[in-house]
Parts: sequence; C-alpha cells; structure tokens
Amino acid sequence: MQISEIIRKAVDEARRTMGEGQGGPFGAAIIDPEGKIYVSSNTVLGSKDPTAHAEVNAIRKACRERGSHDLTGCVLYTTCYPCPMCLGAAIWANIKEVYYGADSLDAAAIGFRDDYIYDYIRGGCRDLSVLRLEQFAENIECKKLFGEYAEAEKQMY
Repeated sequence: MQISEIIRKAVDEARRTMGEGQGGPFGAAIIDPEGKIYVSSNTVLGSKDPTAHAEVNAIRKACRERGSHDLTGCVLYTTCYPCPMCLGAAIWANIKEVYYGADSLDAAAIGFRDDYIYDYIRGGCRDLSVLRLEQFAENIECKKLFGEYAEAEKQMY
C-alpha cells in the first residue's frame, strides 16, 4: 500500500471525527508486518480523555486486535508530528518507524501546545509553572514493590 493511501485513511478518519466534535485534525494508521492496517483518530473531546490522541488510539487498537503489547515490525503513519506522549507510546510499543505529515509548527499555528512540553523536558523538568515533579521521601514501599517484581522474574516490557 502506498504512503498516500495509508495517510488518506488517517486523514479521512480524522476529518470524520473532527466533524463530529470528537477531537482535532489528528489521524493515525499502523501497518503491521502482514499488511493489516489499524486506523484511528484523536477523540480527546468526545471521550473526555486527554490521552486519546490518534497515535495512542491506533496503538491501543493494534495491540488489542493483535493480542500483544509489542508492535515490533509495525509502522506508524500520522497526520502530524507526534507529541511527547505519542512519541513515548510509539517507543514503548517497539515501533521503529514513524511517518508524519504536518509538523509541530503547523500544530502550534492553530493553537496546539506541544512545544512547551518539549521545553519542560529539555529544561530538566524543573519549570513549576508546567508541573511540579518531585520524588517523595517516604518511598520505601514503592522501592520494595520494584524489588518484588524483580525477584519474581516477571516479564520486562
């Protein structure tokens, strides 16, 4: 399948849900190694879920339908450069190739605010106007929990 055909599916899905007031102009498609396509779009507004970005929705759909948390060999196509959360989700899913249409400047031009998250990360996560991120001192039970997981030799992912 040509990239133009794949991205057209993502654009069409984004346009549909955008028209329904479900979310913004973001669509995504994942192609697995067998050629199956999983198409999704941004549904943040409709689902009232700030994590319901097109890429995350497509990853969830592909994982659910494939019966695995691992999307090794899959390729992600998206209508816009992925935000930090979506980049992280793609990496956690073991997706090694992402193709995008619009860039972060295009998203910023219409009011989307991904850049301040990138700036926060580049700044060492210290800008309290964005988020206070602090390790608490009473963390012994948390660390113990991690030790239990390691001792049980649970699957790493």
